[in-house]
Amino acid sequence: MSIQNVVNLIEEFQVKFIDLRFTDTKGKQQHVSLPARIVLEDPEEWFENGQAFDGSSIGGWKGIQASDMQLKPDAATAFIDPFYDEPTLVLTCDVIDPANGQGYDRDPRSIAKRAEAYLKSSGLGDTAYFGPEPEFFVFDGIEFETDMSGTRYKIHSEEAAWSSGKSYDGQNTGHRPFVKGGYFPVAPVDSGQDLRSACTLILEEIGIPVEVHHHEVATAGQMEIGTRFNTLTRRADWTQDLKYVIQNVAHNFGKTATFMPKPIMGDNGSGMHVHQSIWKDGQNLFAGDGYAGLSDVALYYIGGIIKHAKALNAITNPSTNSYKRLVPHFEAPTKLAYSAKNRSASIRIPHVASSKGRRIEARFPDPMANPYLCFAALLMAGLDGIQNKIHPGDPADKNLYDLPPEEDALVPTVCASLEEALAALKADHEFLTRGGVFSQDWIDSYIAFKEEDVRRIRMAPHPLEFEMYYSL
Repeated sequence: MSIQNVVNLIEEFQVKFIDLRFTDTKGKQQHVSLPARIVLEDPEEWFENGQAFDGSSIGGWKGIQASDMQLKPDAATAFIDPFYDEPTLVLTCDVIDPANGQGYDRDPRSIAKRAEAYLKSSGLGDTAYFGPEPEFFVFDGIEFETDMSGTRYKIHSEEAAWSSGKSYDGQNTGHRPFVKGGYFPVAPVDSGQDLRSACTLILEEIGIPVEVHHHEVATAGQMEIGTRFNTLTRRADWTQDLKYVIQNVAHNFGKTATFMPKPIMGDNGSGMHVHQSIWKDGQNLFAGDGYAGLSDVALYYIGGIIKHAKALNAITNPSTNSYKRLVPHFEAPTKLAYSAKNRSASIRIPHVASSKGRRIEARFPDPMANPYLCFAALLMAGLDGIQNKIHPGDPADKNLYDLPPEEDALVPTVCASLEEALAALKADHEFLTRGGVFSQDWIDSYIAFKEEDVRRIRMAPHPLEFEMYYSL
């Protein structure tokens, strides 16, 4: 979409406000709004100069001594916000450092664009396609609090298995998915059809093609809305917009949506399987005549991801909650292996009819990941595998959760904690810094930023500790 097309949208929909959005390190969208007339006064100049803001107030970014930043809007991202009362046009922005006029080295979207540029400069390919599948839960309500007197959380969900004995205004319909029973019963067991359909219509309206929506495996409203693949940065934009739509539609339904990887104990968590492939001159470089129709390029790409997986975990699984999902069973892909059919492997090769669709699927990431950082890091690991011809070994077509102990010991695993993942990133990050994609300053600041999460959890007594230790 061109600048003129943005102007046309403003005039056609009588837009009153422009909402500028960018993404912070944690992966949360931030925004600032301005009257649309400011853009119309001189659109070309406004798109060139952008909007100033205070970067020091964003967690994980620079301090007050270097706070001035510019939001540079991308005209191709424009859409009319479907939730605001006043007609508002949304533009996703890059964060520019005024000191050099370049993308800020801690801006996730700028990092993603640098990763795409590095791919082209490497000569290995010219386009990276990504297709994430973020799962999520929709609850009726949530309560949580932590202070010196104690801590607690409570999930409210009429659909949940634990609600079968409750009275709702004197009745209980009894129709609900029980533990691991959410894939794929029809309504009324699946209570989320209308909500997902509402999300789908809005996503299509703002330009994000939807391919499927359904209930997921877990009880208590686990769901997925599958959307089409796109180029790395643009697909990360779509992922952010998808989260925004899902959370706001749920809110308008009087419910609450979360992308936490493991909000409920004893059932499946939410992953974000990431499909990916590299193309050059219109040809899919992952298509070949090897295992599952893969090329050597694709196998080396897998090798790079497996080699750097523990360091990647710090970015693809960036929360302490992520590692409550990454435990064996509940379909958690903890084993660093690849397979065409085996869903216990961390890398799966989806079956497709056409070589154009040949791709690999990384199954260990989760939807807490900042998509710009996640996709960029996966690409950089895969490119290292191609550059150094890192073969991943033989595929794993056995159930990796049911191996004999001597075989199980030979299969590497993902990290077991955020603390372990950050240590792995500290020891293994050179592959990320090639071409200036991730800076050393970003690596250092990110580790320090996420270590605060580890510290907070480490210092807080857990309710289960009272159960295990209080009377000893």
